Amino acid sequence: MATTDADLGSPGDLDEGEREAVEHLLYRLADDEFVLAERYTEWQVRAPTLESDLSLSNIAQDELGHARLWYDLLEDFGYSESDLVWERPPGEWRHATLSEVPFAEGDWADAVLRSYLYDVAEGIRLSALEESSYARIRDRVPKIRGEEGFHRDHAEGWLERLATDSGGLDRLQSALDRLFPHALALFAPTDPEIEDRIDDLGLRTASLSEMRGEWRSEVEPFLSELGLTVPDADRHTPHGRGGDHTGDWDDLHDDFTHTYRELGRTEARRIMVDPDEAES
Repeated sequence: MATTDADLGSPGDLDEGEREAVEHLLYRLADDEFVLAERYTEWQVRAPTLESDLSLSNIAQDELGHARLWYDLLEDFGYSESDLVWERPPGEWRHATLSEVPFAEGDWADAVLRSYLYDVAEGIRLSALEESSYARIRDRVPKIRGEEGFHRDHAEGWLERLATDSGGLDRLQSALDRLFPHALALFAPTDPEIEDRIDDLGLRTASLSEMRGEWRSEVEPFLSELGLTVPDADRHTPHGRGGDHTGDWDDLHDDFTHTYRELGRTEARRIMVDPDEAES
């Protein structure tokens, strides 16, 4: 494991404030990926082509794997998988609302636009984690970054394809009007004081506001070139980071925890080997 002079140390070396900051950051990362993967599965066998169906299924699997990588780091602090996913109350989840809002029924434009907005943000925040002062976060970044390029390429290709006719462009505009405020929620704080501490400790090398600015400077020109009008960025919407989710979240949470509850589980079987164990 690579180290730097600024490393905070191993999980057992962290003081209470450092641990709280690490946990908040990890919940942001893991919850976004897990919930988005759950939404993506709704497109299985419904995408417009077999190729796109397989592509989005693979993307969903990738995002679930990325969530597992971040949840594994939370297990360093004594949490079990059941604590983190299957038994955690819905009000304690910290994903952005972009991950949870339902797709417009049957609208492929919604799926690919959502993917694009998310994947650009994901690339920016991974860059901000490459030199994290917490080595166990830093060491996860290359694995995740290696798969994210395909996700963005897939989304951009479909956006360009849909924008070539007026009907597709209209569907994209409708999706953008609905999703853009939720995409901005990716850069909302969980708790402002703790977010400041995350930055002060060097857990990431760019603040939320800096990442938001970089994201807008990337997505807005691209969307404008497609012929889309970017909505007012100040439109209010629940952002999810502080637990203020949309009315759709409880139903989604109930759906993906249903089998665990119905089977009377008290623990979850691991479906992915801990990367640390795999390397040992």
